[in-house]
Order: sequence, then C-alpha cells, then structure tokens
Amino acid sequence: MATMDLMNKALAAVIDSEAPITVELLHDLIEPGALSEPLSIAEVAELLDISAHTLRYYERSGLIEVARDSLDHRRYDEAAVRRLVFLTRMRLSGMPMRDLQHYVELVDGGEQTVPERLDLLVEHRDTVRRRIRELQLSLAATEYKIATYGGATGP
Repeated sequence: MATMDLMNKALAAVIDSEAPITVELLHDLIEPGALSEPLSIAEVAELLDISAHTLRYYERSGLIEVARDSLDHRRYDEAAVRRLVFLTRMRLSGMPMRDLQHYVELVDGGEQTVPERLDLLVEHRDTVRRRIRELQLSLAATEYKIATYGGATGP
C-alpha cells in the first residue's frame, strides 16, 4: 500500500468514526505479513510513491541497510519497508536528514538510547504541531481572501 493510500485510508477511518488520528490507528492500517517475499527497488519506489534515486540516497546516507540477491539487486524485506514508511513520514513532516540519521544511529545503538530517541521525537512532534498551527493560520488567511473576492470558503 502506497504511503498516500495509507494516509488516505487513515483519514477516511478518522472521518468515518470521528475518532482522533492515533499511532494505534496507523499501526492497525499497516498490515503485518503483507509481504510474501522481498521487494525490488522499483516495487518499493512504487509502493511508497518515492523515486528509486531517493531509496538509494537513503541507503548511502546510512538510513537503511538493504539485502542484495545473487545478482546484487536490492531486496527490501518487511523490516526495511516498515523503516522506509517511517522515514518517508518523518521527511514529509519536515524532519531534517541529519536528525533522521541521528535517530537511526540511536536505534542501531540499542535500548539504552531510548530516552534520547524519545527526546528527539518529542522535539520533532512539537515542531510539527507548530507548523500545523502556522498552516491553519495560512488557511484562515486564504479563506478570508477567497471570501473577500466573493468566493465560497470550504469546510
């Protein structure tokens, strides 16, 4: 399922139930065991709606390690795809590459790094919340101007 499809499914679930978007909701939408075999770089690029170039860049940047087959082609298992879903969500939310790299280093460092990972994610969450408020203000300004010109504002 492409990440946009996943987000659309999550948003539809929230709209239908009027429940808040939660980590549990997103987790439930990601079907465990969905991959019967590892995927090629082209398949993962299509699945996540990102380019193969981006996938190779994430690998060169140390964000992900990818197994290779006997022909030296990349093969993405479920763990790699799950990590990529997380990475693409964090990038879309504006997390800088250096923070993602630091986060991955912490994950690879083991359980003793959990407090530092938590701090990094809490800081990012606060940044995302601030950006959402800024976007809401921008939306209000846009709606105001649309109304000024006689247009209909949306819900």
